[in-house]
Amino acid sequence: MSTVVETKEFQTEIRQLLDIVIHSLYTEREIFLRELISNAADAMGKLHYIQLTSPDVKDKDLALEIFIDTDDNAHTLTISDTGIGMSKEELVENLGTIAHSGSKEFIKHLTAKGDQKDLNLIGQFGVGFYSAFMVADKVTLHTRSYQQEGESLVWESDGVGSYTISKGEDQARGTKMVLHLKEDAYEFAKEETVQRVIKQYSSFVPYPVTVNGTKVNTVDALWTKNKNEITGDEYNEFYKFIANAHEEPLFRLHFSSDAPLNINTLLFVPKDNFEQFGFGRTEPGVSLYCKKVLIQEKSQAVLPEWLRFLRGVMDSEELPLNISRETMQDSALVSKLNKVVTGRFLKFLEGQATSEPEKYKEFWEKFNQFLKEGAANDFTHRKELLKLLQFESSNSKAGELISLADYVGRMKDDQTVIYYVNGPSREVIESGPYLEAFRDKGLEVIYTYAAIDDYIFGAIGEYEGKRLVSADEADLKLDNEEKVRSEQSLSEEDVQALTSWLKEVLGSKVTEVRESKRLVDSPAVVFSPYGTNSMQRMMQLMNKDMNNVGPSVLEINAAHPMIKRMDIARKNEDSFAKTAAEQLFENAQIAAGLIADPRGMVNRLNEILERALG
Repeated sequence: MSTVVETKEFQTEIRQLLDIVIHSLYTEREIFLRELISNAADAMGKLHYIQLTSPDVKDKDLALEIFIDTDDNAHTLTISDTGIGMSKEELVENLGTIAHSGSKEFIKHLTAKGDQKDLNLIGQFGVGFYSAFMVADKVTLHTRSYQQEGESLVWESDGVGSYTISKGEDQARGTKMVLHLKEDAYEFAKEETVQRVIKQYSSFVPYPVTVNGTKVNTVDALWTKNKNEITGDEYNEFYKFIANAHEEPLFRLHFSSDAPLNINTLLFVPKDNFEQFGFGRTEPGVSLYCKKVLIQEKSQAVLPEWLRFLRGVMDSEELPLNISRETMQDSALVSKLNKVVTGRFLKFLEGQATSEPEKYKEFWEKFNQFLKEGAANDFTHRKELLKLLQFESSNSKAGELISLADYVGRMKDDQTVIYYVNGPSREVIESGPYLEAFRDKGLEVIYTYAAIDDYIFGAIGEYEGKRLVSADEADLKLDNEEKVRSEQSLSEEDVQALTSWLKEVLGSKVTEVRESKRLVDSPAVVFSPYGTNSMQRMMQLMNKDMNNVGPSVLEINAAHPMIKRMDIARKNEDSFAKTAAEQLFENAQIAAGLIADPRGMVNRLNEILERALG
C-alpha cells in the first residue's frame, strides 16, 4: 500500500468558517454530535436513493447503520456509517473547500457585517462536519466510496490551516470519523454522556444508532407514519417517552399537512395540569424537528404561549435554519406554522366537545385556564376559542356545563343580550340579590367563577351578534324592563326622602342611592362604579389596603318590610336608624362578595343584638 501523504491547505473561506463554528456559532457544544449523526444519516439517505436507481453499489448487502464507539482511556469518540462514502475529489470538495460561489459570497458578506450568527448554509454537505473541531483537536476520517472502483482513504486535520489525505487500509463502504478529544471535552468519550446527547437530539434518526454495541434510538418517529398503521399502545408509549410521563395522555392529535406548509404533527394533552396543583408555570412541551432531527427542544416559538400544556412534536422540511440548526430565521414562516397547527388543534377540540362531551368536560375542568388565557390575549384565534368556553348557568344543574352557542340557541325570541354574573361559587351567586329580576322574567344567566371570564366577556363585547352584559352592572336595563311599583312600596316622596337620607348617612361609601327596579326579595343591593362587582373585587385584591372597598351604588327595594321600618325609624329620628342603615349597606356588600372592614360591623352587630334582646 502506498504511504504517500498529500498535505493541502484549507480554502480561506473554510478557515473563516472553522473559526466561526469553533468559537461563536453554537451555543451548546454537544450539538456537534447531532450534526455528525445527521451527516451520517444524510450519507445513508443518499446511498438508499442510489440503490433504488443503480444496482452497481459496493457492499450492496451491507445494512444501513450508524455505529458510535467511546474510548474513555484514549479520549476518543468514533462515529461510523455505512453510507455513500467519499472519493478523493469529494473529500477535497466537501471538506477542504466551499464549492458554491454563492456560499463564498455569503461568507464575505457575513464577515463584512461582523455578524457570524446569520450563516444560512445548512444542508450543504460537510458544513456540520466542522462542528467536530469544537471538541476535537484532531479529526481522522476513514472513508470508502460506494462506487465499485472506489478506494479507501484517510483524511486528517487539526482544524487549523491544513489537512492531509492518504490511502488507507481496505474497508467496507462508508465513513468512520475518529475524534481525538480536547482535554476540556473528555466527557464525550463517556458512554453515558453520548447516550444522553443522542436521546435528546437524535432519538428519531431513521437508521439504527448503536453506542458500544447497544442500540439507543429504540423509539420510532411515529409522526412520520400513517396513523392507520399505529396502534393505541404505540401512541401511548411514544407519549410516555417524549413527555417523560407515566400515565396515558387524555387526548392525541396526529395529522399531516401539505399546504400551506409541509408539516407532520403529533400532539398530546396530558392527564393532569400541574399548574393547577401549584407547581409553577408549565414550560412549553412541543419540540421542533426537521427531517426527524431535533431543531428546538420545547420550542417557545411554534405554538402560542397559552398552548404550553401540550406535549408532542412538529416536523417540517421547509424550515429555514441557520448553520447550527439552533435558530429559525424566517419569522413569517414560523408564524404560519404556529397558525396552522393551532387552528387544527382548536378544530380538533371543537370536534371532541361534540363527539365526546364527557371526556371534553374532563379536559375543560383541568385545562380551561389555558383556553381562557388564549381567548383573552390571542386575537388571531379568539373566535375559535370562544366556541370552546363552557360555563354553568341558572338553567343548568350544578356541574352541568353549557357553551355560548347553547345559550344563544335557547334565548327568548325577543332577547337581544347574553347575561352573565360573576361570583366565587354557584351557591354565593344564587343566594345573592342579582338574579332576582332575571328569575322573575325567566331569563337565563351564565355563571362565571373566575375574574378572567369577566375580562374576556368585556373584551369581546358580543357573541354571534348578541351583546354580553353583566347582571351586576349598575346601569343595566333588562330587555322590556317595565317594573310596576307595588302597592306595598313606599310612596315616591318617601323614597326620595329615604334615599337622600341614606346618601347623607353613608357619605363617601356611596356615589348614589336609588330605588331598585330589579329587586324582588332582597331589601338592598350594591353595584360597583367600576362596571361590575367582579372588577371591583379584582381591584381590591391588587390594592394593598384590603379594606379600601371604594364607593358603590346602593339600590333599595321600596316594598321590602325592612326598608319600610327603616323609613319609620328615620321619620321618628330614632338614633338606631343610622346603625341599621350602615348594617344594611354592609350586608349588601357581603352579598356582592366585596370585602368590608369587619371591625366596625362586629360592634354594630352587638348593638343590634342587644336591642333585639330588649
